[in-house]
Amino acid sequence: MAGRVRRKLTSRAASVVSIIIALVWTIPTFGLLVSSVRPEGDIKSTGWWTFFKHPSLTLDNYNEVVFGTSASSGRLASYFVNSLVITVPAVLFSVTLAAMAAYALSWLNFRGRDWIFIGVFALQIVPLQMALIPMLQLVKDYTGWGGGFFAVWFAHTCFGLPLGVFLLHNFMSELPKDLFEAARVDGAGPAMTFRRIVLPLVTPALASLTIFQFLWIWNDLLVALVFTSGQGNRPLTARLAELAGTRGNDWQRLTSGAFVSMIIPLVVFLSLQRYFVRGLLAGGVKG
Repeated sequence: MAGRVRRKLTSRAASVVSIIIALVWTIPTFGLLVSSVRPEGDIKSTGWWTFFKHPSLTLDNYNEVVFGTSASSGRLASYFVNSLVITVPAVLFSVTLAAMAAYALSWLNFRGRDWIFIGVFALQIVPLQMALIPMLQLVKDYTGWGGGFFAVWFAHTCFGLPLGVFLLHNFMSELPKDLFEAARVDGAGPAMTFRRIVLPLVTPALASLTIFQFLWIWNDLLVALVFTSGQGNRPLTARLAELAGTRGNDWQRLTSGAFVSMIIPLVVFLSLQRYFVRGLLAGGVKG
């Protein structure tokens, strides 16, 4: 059965179907890219597919949406920095804590370990929207972080931990037990075993989780709107939503702003792509 499925998925017909799906999936993004470099008059008067008949390029859209100073411009430069300040620490906190928790739940023996893991798994079922207001009240009443970067870091870390712990636990629990017994015989404690043995072996899984967390936090709008206040700490997605709501007729700004928001996620994915593939294969193949 496995061989038959493999032959069908690698056949010429399957390759043709995959190429067609990829082209159909890419056409809207390509049209967005073409529109982002067309003059304003051309965008508002003709469709992007007419670009090939009368090609005309300009970078004014990007210059206006990133560095413009007027109220109607995008002014995305500061929001771009805010997104970096929000995303990078939140990813580091969530991935680091998830790795340590997954290691403890996989290889450290203590009372209630299995019940804790079941509780972590059950937290994935709780809708994000149901926890927003209680968590916001907790942050504002007990920490005084409401409306700042600390609040959104805390929120993204909490929301990302259940899935991160679950995924990394599945990887770490498949590691050979002999490695831990040999490390214990050599005198390595839990911290050294985690740092010297576990982390190098689960690097593909960590990279996969990092990609997922980065994309989710970078593209997030709901958590950012709830846990931040004011333009000083709002991310890029919040500003793009404002442009779409108040300046929805200015396509040249919306299209260029969309591609500005895609730069960093593309760099992160392309940089960690090889680890991402290894992580997927390690999760599906044993031995």
